[in-house]
Amino acid sequence: MKHKFFWHAIILGLLLLAGLPATAEDLLMARAPMTFPEAMLKLQNTLKKYNHTLSRVQRVDIGLTSKGYKTDKYRIVFYGQADEIRQLADEYPQLTPYLPHKIAIFAEEEETMLVAVNPEILFVTEDPKLQAILKKWHEDLQLIFKDMRED
Repeated sequence: MKHKFFWHAIILGLLLLAGLPATAEDLLMARAPMTFPEAMLKLQNTLKKYNHTLSRVQRVDIGLTSKGYKTDKYRIVFYGQADEIRQLADEYPQLTPYLPHKIAIFAEEEETMLVAVNPEILFVTEDPKLQAILKKWHEDLQLIFKDMRED
């Protein structure tokens, strides 16, 4: 029961990252047919392939395990393009809390799950430049997740 609750809490926490009510189509998910260490390495290489830089990896399961929950590996990967992030933070300060981008990655037995918020749901805007940026981020995530699904 604790294991099931844990994953529900993870998804809920990810939804709260966006600060918006979310539905399943608001999330992008991928199941990678590989162990967690293999998936982490592949994710790092895939981010580079799409011209993103890994900013940091944050371990978030420490507090849960100290409370008695049994968890597999669970991390948040922060990534992006540094110049773009700086420029956007200046032009669109409302984006600052959402930068750099985030992907939750966690082990499920011999496979690994990746989850991210669809960038296009972060803001409803009439600004065509910002719409294009959000669309590009969404497309990048779809490509990254497509690559991660492949063995």
